[in-house]
Amino acid sequence: MSIERDSVKHPLVVRRVTVSAVAQITANLRRITLSGDELAGFVSSGPTDHLKVFFPDPATGELTAPTMTETGIVRPDTGVIISRDYTPLGFRSHDGHHELDIDFVVHGDDGPASAWASRAKRGDLLAIAGPRGSKLLPHGATHVILVADETALPASSRWIDMLPTSVTLTGLFEVAEVGGEDYFTPEQHARISAEWFYRTDGLGQIDPALRSLGSIGESTFVFLAGEAGMLVPLRRYLRRELGLSKKQVAADGYWRRGIINADHHEPIDPSDPED
Repeated sequence: MSIERDSVKHPLVVRRVTVSAVAQITANLRRITLSGDELAGFVSSGPTDHLKVFFPDPATGELTAPTMTETGIVRPDTGVIISRDYTPLGFRSHDGHHELDIDFVVHGDDGPASAWASRAKRGDLLAIAGPRGSKLLPHGATHVILVADETALPASSRWIDMLPTSVTLTGLFEVAEVGGEDYFTPEQHARISAEWFYRTDGLGQIDPALRSLGSIGESTFVFLAGEAGMLVPLRRYLRRELGLSKKQVAADGYWRRGIINADHHEPIDPSDPED
C-alpha cells in the first residue's frame, strides 16, 4: 500500500494574543501559553503545522505585525517586524476561553525569540499568523519513525498524540544533555519506542542509530526535523541508499547552523533536490 498525505488550507488570520502562563518544561524548553478572544476559530489539523510568531522590537518594546484586510495581508509602514516560525503545540477552547501553547528553545540572548521567551511573563503581548494550511497524517503508514532535535520536539509530540494506536512509533532524538527526554509525558513515553542521544556525548550519533534500524518497509513513514545540516546525510541515506519514495520521507530543516532566521521552506540539500 502506498503512503499518501493530504493537505488542507486554512484562512490566514493575524491574531493579537496575551501571555497567560509560562512553564519550564526542560532545561532549555519553555512553554508559553497564549490567550485571547482573537484565538476563536484557530485551526491546526496536522502534526507538522507551523505558524508565524511576531515579537516586540527589543530596542523599543513595540510589537509590529501585519494586518489582514479584504484585499489581503498589509504590512505596516512603520516599526520593525521580527518574526519566527513555531509549531502550535496544543489549542484548547472552552466556554469562550481560548488557549494556545507554543514551546520555545531558549539559548540566552542569541536571538530575539530566545531572548523574549527567556523573559516572557503573564500579560506580555504577541501576534501570531497561521497556520495557512496543514499536511494531515499519512494514509497507509503502519510505522512512523521520528528523528528530531529539541526544535522539533513539539512537532514530534503532535505526531505521538495524533497517530492512532494501531501505528507503531519509533523515535531517535538528539538533545543537549540528559534531562531532555523529560519533555514527553509518561503517556507519550509509553506510546513510542525511543532512543535519546546527548550532544554532551558528541555529535553525529543519529546517523548510525538510523542505519541500525535496518531495512525500512514501504508502509513506513519517516519524519526528519531539526538542524538542516544534521538532516542532509539522513535524508540521503533514506532516499538514495535505501531507495525510499518521496512520499515516505519528510525532511524539514527548522534551523541551519550559522544562519539567522533560515527559511525552513528551502530544500535542506540543494545539491540533491527532491525527485
